[in-house]
Amino acid sequence: MSKPPFWHWPSEFNHRAAVIDDDGQQVSYLQLSDLVDRLAACLSPRTLLFCLCENTPGALVGYLASLRAGAVPLMLDNALDATLARDLFAVWRPGYVWQPESRAVVGEVVLRHAGYVLVETGEQAPEMPDELGLLMTTSGSTGSPKLVRQTYRNLQANCDSIVDYLDITVHERPVAYLPMNYVFGLSIINSHLAVGATLLLTKASPLQSPFWQFVKTHQATSLSGVPYTFEMLNKLRFMRMALPHLTTLTQAGGKLAPVLQDAFAHWAQQENKRFFVMYGACEATSRMGFLPPDLCIEKNGAMGQAIPGGCFELLDAQGEVITQNDVVGELVYYGDNVSLGYAICREDLARGDDNQGRLVTGDMASRDTMGIYTIVGRKKRFLKVFGNRVGLDDIEHRLKASFAGIECAVGGEDDHIRVWVTGAYSPVEIKQFLTGTFQFHHSAFDVRQIDTIPKNASGKTLYAQLEAL
Repeated sequence: MSKPPFWHWPSEFNHRAAVIDDDGQQVSYLQLSDLVDRLAACLSPRTLLFCLCENTPGALVGYLASLRAGAVPLMLDNALDATLARDLFAVWRPGYVWQPESRAVVGEVVLRHAGYVLVETGEQAPEMPDELGLLMTTSGSTGSPKLVRQTYRNLQANCDSIVDYLDITVHERPVAYLPMNYVFGLSIINSHLAVGATLLLTKASPLQSPFWQFVKTHQATSLSGVPYTFEMLNKLRFMRMALPHLTTLTQAGGKLAPVLQDAFAHWAQQENKRFFVMYGACEATSRMGFLPPDLCIEKNGAMGQAIPGGCFELLDAQGEVITQNDVVGELVYYGDNVSLGYAICREDLARGDDNQGRLVTGDMASRDTMGIYTIVGRKKRFLKVFGNRVGLDDIEHRLKASFAGIECAVGGEDDHIRVWVTGAYSPVEIKQFLTGTFQFHHSAFDVRQIDTIPKNASGKTLYAQLEAL
């Protein structure tokens, strides 16, 4: 008999703690199942539901109840700007909204439950294929109407792969602070529910002292983050903290600066802990690649290999498969976790499988003789400067490696690179470094000092906001 999906766990989990929240309240798998079933009974199958997310048991109940009921949730940040929220409502017209009790209600209240309210809007369900299970925004927290259409099979396949390569067991207690409406954060939840582990669910961030008290009190065994998280952890002197129960660090959400990867990899080796560098995308449900911890020092800067059940290939400019090693090409991924495709309007929810298990990532990468892949930049994040091809991500990594504590972002167009920096370093100093490093005339660089680099809730740089400056 095949095992149940992670949203239908076996009865043997019932006595275990499923969630511990910020208040220290513990919810068992049996209690969580009862909460989920009560909400699921109120949902019509194949209806569209907006789940306004906080990292609380209530939001988790809404997500799991939708999966159990066969309703299709769109996961959104509860803190989403009001104007953007109205725009999303106008485009997608959900039949239900699952929202915190503190929000104003627009519609008929069907159920008050677990600190949340189920509101019925009166909108009819859109046409959707039976396999469609979840909708996610492409960046986790923006108001863009572009959605990724994920299937039940996508969710379970990616969950199984993650459990496999991370060797997740019932004894794990991950600190789940990444947004639930972000695929990385959601994958942590999925993969640990699948084995009956305990989620330490918190709204606090690593920049707040209650976060670390929560981690210590509840003996967190794993901590995950995006590159920005690890930059902050380094500034917080995380590697000097006494966290004896913490055994695993995982990083995804963009390429980590090699100097930070090296520092955390050496720390993990010395402390007998595991440090995983990973690679993924919303379009592939969450994860596509990982670097085994025992290669993290030797292969510093690399992304790794495909997750179990997946595979990579590289394409040249003509779309032909690259068979040689150490040649840069566009990275393509194949796997059961590849989503159906995008939706940019309500009618698109009826679309079938546009991707057919194949995702052209838009990332440029190379492969070495061991079959380990290294991301060198985005296909669209390359410019021609005086005839030379330059990677904007490479410039960012070089600046971070050369100027301690700097935060930066790089954009622009051909022959004109814009650099935004924060911190104590002057634009003149940065420009001198860049002209010396790349041997371009100083007119190629426009360096601007700003107070903060704008980022979304998952720590990714908002380049469009910078360009608008």
